[in-house]
Amino acid sequence: MVVKASVFRRFVFIILVFLKDHYKVMSKDKTNIPISYLKGVGAARAELLASELSLRRTKDLFTFFPNRYIDRTKFYQIKELREDTSDVQIMGVITSIRSVQQKRGSRLVAEFVDKTGTMQLVWFKGAKWIKDSLRANEPCVVFGRLTFFNGLKTMAHPEMEFLADYKKSLKESIQPIYPSTEKLTNKGVSNRVMVKIMQHLFQVHYQEIEESLNDELLAEHVLMSKKDALLNIHFPKNQGLLAKAKFRLKFEEFFFIQLQLLMTKQRRIENIKGYAFERVGEKFNFFYRNNLSFELTNAQKKVLKEIRKDLGSSLHMNRLLQGDVGSGKTIVGVLAMLMAIDNGFQAALIAPTEILATQHFTSVSSLLEGVGVKVTLLTGSTKVRARRIIHEELENGSLHILVGTHAILEDKVQFQNLGISIIDEQHRFGVAQRMKMWLKNKRPPHVLVMTATPIPRTLAMSVYGDLDVSVIDELPPGRKAVQTVHRYDKNRLRVFKFMKDEIEKGRQVYVVYPLIQESQVMDYKDLMDGYESISREFPLPKYKLSIVHGQMKPADKEFEMNRFVKGETQIMVATTVIEVGVNVPNASVMIIESSERFGLSQLHQLRGRVGRGAEQSYCILMSSFKLSKEAKTRIETMVTTTDGFEIAEVDLKLRGPGNIMGTQQSGVLNLKIGDLVKDGNLLQLARASATKLLKEDSNLLLEKNVRIAKAYREISEKTSIWSHIS
Repeated sequence: MVVKASVFRRFVFIILVFLKDHYKVMSKDKTNIPISYLKGVGAARAELLASELSLRRTKDLFTFFPNRYIDRTKFYQIKELREDTSDVQIMGVITSIRSVQQKRGSRLVAEFVDKTGTMQLVWFKGAKWIKDSLRANEPCVVFGRLTFFNGLKTMAHPEMEFLADYKKSLKESIQPIYPSTEKLTNKGVSNRVMVKIMQHLFQVHYQEIEESLNDELLAEHVLMSKKDALLNIHFPKNQGLLAKAKFRLKFEEFFFIQLQLLMTKQRRIENIKGYAFERVGEKFNFFYRNNLSFELTNAQKKVLKEIRKDLGSSLHMNRLLQGDVGSGKTIVGVLAMLMAIDNGFQAALIAPTEILATQHFTSVSSLLEGVGVKVTLLTGSTKVRARRIIHEELENGSLHILVGTHAILEDKVQFQNLGISIIDEQHRFGVAQRMKMWLKNKRPPHVLVMTATPIPRTLAMSVYGDLDVSVIDELPPGRKAVQTVHRYDKNRLRVFKFMKDEIEKGRQVYVVYPLIQESQVMDYKDLMDGYESISREFPLPKYKLSIVHGQMKPADKEFEMNRFVKGETQIMVATTVIEVGVNVPNASVMIIESSERFGLSQLHQLRGRVGRGAEQSYCILMSSFKLSKEAKTRIETMVTTTDGFEIAEVDLKLRGPGNIMGTQQSGVLNLKIGDLVKDGNLLQLARASATKLLKEDSNLLLEKNVRIAKAYREISEKTSIWSHIS
């Protein structure tokens, strides 16, 4: 066959280009090559692993940790086996073998005994071949998944080896089980295949794994080397080495997250200058002397000092203010806005819902009456003509405080000189939305974010670690703790009687439902059914009811809310739209229907709607008898404590960080091995180490920190720990 010279040259050129690219891939970083180059992978499998598990390069494989292990170092005795035991390994002998006829073919059953008891080994396929390979009364080792069938301990299709062969094979190890998907299993990528790929990975690249921490950290915390930690997380020789490997890798993961957060904060302080509010002026002092009708708590005073220190310097404030429901965050926010106004700046207060924004507007306007400060509300419902006036007044500086919803974030809303932006219930806003506030000015305004949803310490340290955190951990004097009780549906008549007694005293009642209309799937109370039954029990004209839910028009919703606020109705039947933003001091009873369907955070927020007056208030958690273990824990927690931070810790244990942070923010902490619930102490240790390191070497330039600097650069390129404000 004759091949044209031009075709041959083109073929040679393609081969040379391939070899050149292959050499570049292999020589750049031998521990970070495409996984298709690994033995047992290939192009098709590589594509499958990339699409199913996001495994593309060898570095992805190194940190693709097993989600559990089968301990082949441990032998169980038959008497020890319980129904919650899963994969077990037992040493014993087969005493008898028989075939049992069934509808289709037969199954092979062997009696297997050790000195403590008897169990059955069962094979449904390959019975003839297996029967020929079995030998009675010869010591052997069986391994498999335990099941109980008609009270008998049974193991189907066990792995089996005669004891003499087992000892020669050196199979005594802790075997990794990797996360997988149905598609991978169907395509033949079993756990056994993954183990072989991992074994080849370590055989070829183990010696090339680079250390990422400095010698001081390794010595101070007695940490295993990086390569030994990775080897022992995948193929541990014993439980002790597995524990050391986990400790080392968890520490490293937390350490670099904290390093990113702390360096982000450091860069912000160095590079972003804020407006200096140099004086506490006339409006602040007038309000403090004449309009503040109560003494601030010590916690509020402490937080105000922290804010004043930030605002008085040229540093840019980026502060998170945590405070339980009713702790007085709004007053602190008002005083901070007055500091801005006294220094010639404007302020914005943003809330996630129209109800809450309207409540804030009413509250702030009332507090600042007579102070000479103009406050306006901007929401999605604001009419076009009113918007034009707001835009004009913002730009000419005559409007001092703008309260509103996401409408404030629109590009057409421009301030003359926005000095401070306060964001309430900040977890309801995405990062991109909050960044829009930065673009309203030539220089970013100071930022104060407030939340009445207490954030567990470990979560705050990880997600908001680049912020300064203030906590109001004290309720105003005279506030009585809300008494919380749990009642089943069968107690409903007693609950109705209690409601009537409270209404007789002149009090008001909330009744909250999880749904608006009946669900065919879930058998709990819905709003419309509830409204009808309450209407029958509390008839006109003696009793008047309001109803509020998310599907109502804003005007109708506001009308019903106002009736309840003014005391024209005694009972408010609602969904969770009243979770935030309703302040009715006369309301003394909160009844939460189907309370087992609510999360702890929601239950705590709803309970915070009562207890705002001087009288004793009550929260009644109604539920069916069918309660899951988690639902019982949530209800018991609510009954036993009113401490928001304690509730938040329980919530974190029940739901994990992703659910608490919500869909907009749950991707921020994509932890591979660390666990915020179980590893809180290790997280604090890692943060302390990162803080100490940056005090000594703020830009990671010292020779001893070269490895940390390199690892930090690689991690920063791959992931970004967003500040949730900046």
